[in-house]
Amino acid sequence: MFLNKHLPAAGRFRSGVLTGLLVGALALSACTSGNSGSSNGNTGNPAASSNAVSAVKVSIEPAADATNISPTTPIVVKAAGGTLTDVTVTNSAKGTAVKGALSADKTTWTSSDELGYGAKYAVVAHATDPSGKAVEQQSTISTIAPAKQANANLIPAPSSVAQTGVGVGQPIVFQFSYAVKNKAAVEKQLSVKSNPPQQGSWYWIDDKNVHYRPKDYWQAGTTLTVDAKIYGVDFGNGVYGAEDRTETYHVHDSWIAKADGNTEQMQIFHNGQMVKSMPISMGKDVTPTHLGAHVISFKSANYTMDSCTYGVCPPDPKAYRSVEKWSQRISNDGEFVHENPNSVGSQGSANVSHGCINLNGDNAQWFFNNLSLGDVVEVTNSGGPQLPVWDLYGDWSLSWDQWQKGSALS
Repeated sequence: MFLNKHLPAAGRFRSGVLTGLLVGALALSACTSGNSGSSNGNTGNPAASSNAVSAVKVSIEPAADATNISPTTPIVVKAAGGTLTDVTVTNSAKGTAVKGALSADKTTWTSSDELGYGAKYAVVAHATDPSGKAVEQQSTISTIAPAKQANANLIPAPSSVAQTGVGVGQPIVFQFSYAVKNKAAVEKQLSVKSNPPQQGSWYWIDDKNVHYRPKDYWQAGTTLTVDAKIYGVDFGNGVYGAEDRTETYHVHDSWIAKADGNTEQMQIFHNGQMVKSMPISMGKDVTPTHLGAHVISFKSANYTMDSCTYGVCPPDPKAYRSVEKWSQRISNDGEFVHENPNSVGSQGSANVSHGCINLNGDNAQWFFNNLSLGDVVEVTNSGGPQLPVWDLYGDWSLSWDQWQKGSALS
């Protein structure tokens, strides 16, 4: 060590101590410079920085330690004053990675996978500034844990009409497994796209069932793409959407039957042209057939008709139970089009049924072979009340203006 010869020994000692203190202070300053979050962007976690003097600032959204976020909320990592080198998002319990992608300029990373319900995710991001100095930023986020998850069941089941298609009167129905309180929020995530385009709207029958129908019957040959983007959607009362769903329906040829209680005849129209007329017997005075457009929802070559299924049981004089052939259901309160050999003598002249449209054997089989799910049976002059909108597919009982008012977004 070089000593100042002009200083006494004590002075030299104090000078050496002072010099050592200054060197130590400078060394300490170099180790701690920029250790606050304000200099490197790690305001939430200064210790997470791998290089305290890096000029790049890293931000993570949702914010650090965020809880109860929607699993559809993307995780977004941004670098200001530099670029991202890598980002990893990991399910803490499963150890699985969440996919994502960097922007072209490498300043933003956005997750592409949906997150899971009730899960915790660890986010680790690395970035460098233009000089090459690196920084690390970490965060943890947690998603909502729903009390219940609601599925969106479709009626008719797509698999049941995959081969045959549906008729021009077929409404599209979502039936949710739990009641929907936030109807507007859910309806915003539902869509029916028709090709060719046709105007349509939703109508909430009740808290679980929402129907979609066009202003007029579907055009024959229409393709319908149905979407329910409900995953992560808050239904209310602790219920969230279980999963998204997309299905496709095809509308087959137009088949419309027109049953007239005055003439006791039913005319069948195929793509607008009448192809057959047949004598019928509709409901008698005490059990009249409902008025209005009915939609076929079910068919069976042999079907047990039991009035108890809709609450009319013996000893009620209106009760009945019998096996009928060539049966097609047109409402949920026991109305069918089917063969009835017992009423053949009245078909074409009098209404004697419990509300069904009776046909003879040949006509019933022809009707069964040519008409199917979604096809329309329009009833006039039956003496009965209008088919209620809530009775299975009573959708066409409402005018277009009335129908639109049933939307939660109207």
